[in-house]
Amino acid sequence: MSKVRIKELEELILKCKKHYYSHELEKIMEDEEYDALEDELKRLDPKNKVLSIVGSNFFSSEPIKHDTKMLSLEKTYVKEDITKFMGEEEIVSIFKVDGSSCSLVYEDGILSLAKTRGDGIFGENITKSVYHIPSVPKNINYDKNCEVRGEIYCSKSNFHKLVKEMEKRGLDKPTSERNIVAGILGRKEHKDLASYLSFFGFKLISPEDFGKEIKALEILKKNGFELPKHHLIKDQKGIDNSMKEMEDFMENGDYLIDGIVYVYNRIDLHHELGETGHHPKYSKAFKVQGEVKETEIKEIDWQISKFGIYTPVAHLEPVNLGGAMISKVTLHNLSTVKEFELKAGDRIKLIRSGEVIPKFISVAQRAEGEVEILKDCKFCDTKLKEDDVRLFCPNEDCSGRHSKYLLNFVKKMGIEDLSEKRVQLMIDEGLVSTIPDLYKLTEEALLTLPKVKEKMASKIIKNISSSKEIEIGKFFDALSFEGGAKNKTKLVIQDGKDSLEKIRKVKVEELIKLDGFQEKSANDYVNSLNSNSSLIDELLSLGITLVFPKRSGDKFQGMSICITGTLSVKRSVIEALIKENGGRPAGSVSSKTSFLICNDTTSSKYKKAVEKNIPILTEDEFKSTYGLDY
Repeated sequence: MSKVRIKELEELILKCKKHYYSHELEKIMEDEEYDALEDELKRLDPKNKVLSIVGSNFFSSEPIKHDTKMLSLEKTYVKEDITKFMGEEEIVSIFKVDGSSCSLVYEDGILSLAKTRGDGIFGENITKSVYHIPSVPKNINYDKNCEVRGEIYCSKSNFHKLVKEMEKRGLDKPTSERNIVAGILGRKEHKDLASYLSFFGFKLISPEDFGKEIKALEILKKNGFELPKHHLIKDQKGIDNSMKEMEDFMENGDYLIDGIVYVYNRIDLHHELGETGHHPKYSKAFKVQGEVKETEIKEIDWQISKFGIYTPVAHLEPVNLGGAMISKVTLHNLSTVKEFELKAGDRIKLIRSGEVIPKFISVAQRAEGEVEILKDCKFCDTKLKEDDVRLFCPNEDCSGRHSKYLLNFVKKMGIEDLSEKRVQLMIDEGLVSTIPDLYKLTEEALLTLPKVKEKMASKIIKNISSSKEIEIGKFFDALSFEGGAKNKTKLVIQDGKDSLEKIRKVKVEELIKLDGFQEKSANDYVNSLNSNSSLIDELLSLGITLVFPKRSGDKFQGMSICITGTLSVKRSVIEALIKENGGRPAGSVSSKTSFLICNDTTSSKYKKAVEKNIPILTEDEFKSTYGLDY
């Protein structure tokens, strides 16, 4: 039976590979179904040659050899495997972009050759197409001949423009950004369509010894390469945060990802561990396993956001997907509805990966009828406008916009008994139009609302009053701060900005120096502070009191303290103590580390601290030196 099944799997996998590398636009099956076939073949016949066919030179006559093999990645679907992989080392997380792998060769700073990955040994020459990609630097200020590896992809925002252009030229309409890249790169004509594609660089190969993977990424960025989202990870919390960011991005991001690649930061460790014939031992990919199902659209509802943008939501025939009954799914934006010609009666494919919200993938079978797009705002009757991607209400005084913004604030502040329906009714009746209006409400005003009696009116006023004392990070989050309000505010406070006055004076340059801030999040945070300044002042005048995390002292003010090894209590207990006293727990030993707490002289962090001449305290020495008892 297994021999028969192996033969079936070989034929199916070869058919999919040939179809893909022939640059057909339509898929035979979804990625998750294909991955399951490969995994099954690996279990039945781990050394099967079909598994090593990962490139187009098997189906093309123009192979070009890579100077260094472009290997596949070892993957896992188990989060704990990444923790084991990390061990005591720093790792770098990099979004695993869903596109086509590419190698760019630079000679004397000039782009001379672009190749597909192919089978890892040979790839195809795609230089003419790649020269049309705007985000590929054609010359760089780097004085060594080098190779830059990365991923060519099509962003969601560019996909709809590409669809329009292909239709204008009479070409077959692509079905998704997931499979369009290989099709564009493989074209013998219309190579300029590659101008709708983008490139992320994530690996620099050169004679230079960078020492750290994160430094190599910084060099790429300085030379004009766009990079996928990435972070230096020093502890388990960093792994958890990266996976949460991945799940959020899979739902809301502008380009497709199917996981995260984790790679050791120390490049000498790359050389030490080496590679197998299939994958490098110094990196591992975490992928989210997904289940794909078909169901029918019953109707499409358009829902307004606090910014006036209308999002199409498909109400579905309920379907069991990943252990949950799914009855609706977002269709993201106007362009999705138009490009896929979505309407009631269409049968569509959905995917749900892990705990991630279900996503629309493609149309399985079209129904008869025309696509219907909302024309007028459901709340203020204003004529809706369209940009390249979105449908939106241009009326800044739209009650629907105010309702969503106020409802977001109510939820984040924890004000009970104010449902979306009730908030909308309060707006319609003229009781509130802005956030400060909530704190000016009276019981008498609420009694004018239908079905609101004295008991409920009193309860609502009491709940609003109770919300006035609020933790500062939660308050910023309620005001829709960009840049990760709650977590980022904690970092700012740990850096000594322990009052609103100090926080409001913070500069982007200061934030970038803090672990946990990137340039974008620092800019977003400062911009949010500035744009909400007058609103914050008004709310403070209405009785809002901001609560700061309690600190028991300043023993570790400005210190970066690393902890490792077995201790008498959980590490989180000591970390909390450090934070309470103005310090910052660090995940690794660096030149910025104030001291290391360690009972084990054999640990790698102990050895690194000795090398860097960083002070080392045993747990007992730590307690006695700082007068602690826990």
